[in-house]
Amino acid sequence: MLDQTDSYVTADGRTIGGVMMEMKNITLRFGGVVAIKDISFDIREGEIRAIIGPNGAGKSSMLNVISGFYRPQEGEVWFRGKPRPQMKPYQVAQQGIARTFQNIALFEGMTVLDNVMTGRLNHMKTGMLGQALWWGKAEREESENREAVERIIDFLEIQSIRKTPVGRLPYGLKKRVELARALAAEPKLLLLDEPMAGMNVEEKEDMSRFILDVNDEFGTTIALIEHDMGVVMDLSDRVVVMDYGKKIGDGTPDEVRSNQQVIDAYLGVSHD
Repeated sequence: MLDQTDSYVTADGRTIGGVMMEMKNITLRFGGVVAIKDISFDIREGEIRAIIGPNGAGKSSMLNVISGFYRPQEGEVWFRGKPRPQMKPYQVAQQGIARTFQNIALFEGMTVLDNVMTGRLNHMKTGMLGQALWWGKAEREESENREAVERIIDFLEIQSIRKTPVGRLPYGLKKRVELARALAAEPKLLLLDEPMAGMNVEEKEDMSRFILDVNDEFGTTIALIEHDMGVVMDLSDRVVVMDYGKKIGDGTPDEVRSNQQVIDAYLGVSHD
């Protein structure tokens, strides 16, 4: 059994490190509705960690707790070995956590390049006056941020649409632009909320490849919610399974696949 600081090498040669983030006995309520009930699990450095479950299981609520958007009534979120105090989402972003959304949240009237540039806000240190004058330090900072964004655009193979307004793009490319914006923040932990929802087979294959490349080439730790079980089992190092706000499974894809509680939840047996 691994402890908090142990690391190991996967079958494909990737190194999974110690615990980056730990959810300890998280309970989240909205009035009388319990969205999450006493759930604990961790996310390790360098892994791809999936959160799955039927509709209404509490997955997005959990992602919102991880990102700091929701604060649980009970339990604690630990980050790099310390309890995380109450923080606003922008403060969580400053810790190196970025995310995409289930419903695409882009600036439709802006170009792809400008949308991706918004992901660099935490890397922009000069004030508004300096940026408006675009001189000296502000000019150098702008150039450095644009270079970083162009590298991401090349990495995700969206050079040909860099000057295209996002509102004119098909759905699959919008999803890729949203991933680019999240990557522009240079996150240590990337949260993906249903990154392949609504995509066709070819688009899912492309997105799966990019997720694996982000994890491999950038060393980014990834936590994702996804309904496509084939994708989850192929991409993930470990999977936590939720149902009606409770954790019913946690382990490798093979362990989760053979868990009777998980089988029952997905087949609907436990709901009878």
